[in-house]
This record gives sequence, C-alpha cells and structure tokens, in this order.
Amino acid sequence: MIDLICSRTCTTCRKAVALLDGKGIEYRYRDYVKNPLSEAEIREVLGHLGLRPRDVLRTKDRAFQELALTGEEPDAQLIAAMAQHPTLLQRPIGVLGDRAVVGRPPERLLELVAGS
Repeated sequence: MIDLICSRTCTTCRKAVALLDGKGIEYRYRDYVKNPLSEAEIREVLGHLGLRPRDVLRTKDRAFQELALTGEEPDAQLIAAMAQHPTLLQRPIGVLGDRAVVGRPPERLLELVAGS
C-alpha cells in the first residue's frame, strides 16, 4: 500500500488520488497540512526519495517568502522549516517501502507499483 502525502487543496494531489483510484491502487492518504510530518519523518522521506531538502522545497509557497528562505540554507534548517510550515514540502509524495517519488506529474506515482 502506498503512503500518499498530500493536501486536499492541491490540484495535483486531487489528480493523484483520481489516478490511483482509477487504477485500483490502494493507498493510505495523509493530509500533511492537518497531520504534518515530523523532522524525523521528513528525513526518512528524503532518504527514500534520494533527495536533499532544497530539492523538494516549494519556493513559490508563501512561507518561503515570509521566512526569507533562499533554498541555500543548511539541510537541518530547511527540514525544521518544513516541519513547522508543511506547505513548503513539495507534494504529492508517494512512499512504498523504502522507495518514494514526488508525484509531479501524478503518473510518477505509478513507478512505485511497476514490477511489484
């Protein structure tokens, strides 16, 4: 089962849900605005993605501007900011076991179930 990290207000997340529903793929939905990821969870997801915090940082998010971030801050600082301001984290993210993908476009989520 895919763990789907999303936001109900995100159009791409809604498309991801429709895609998974349409393909009959089971997932566990986590609205990361209502149920934010902890710093440890963010680190774990980044490890599964094989990416650094700046790679999944939403630079157009309001919090990015309000916090005067540049994306060049140390990883620990960006992770802390993402834990405090969940909308800074790119979405949707699908996690299956020790693999994860950013679902942009949503079809990327299918990579998690290909060949399983």
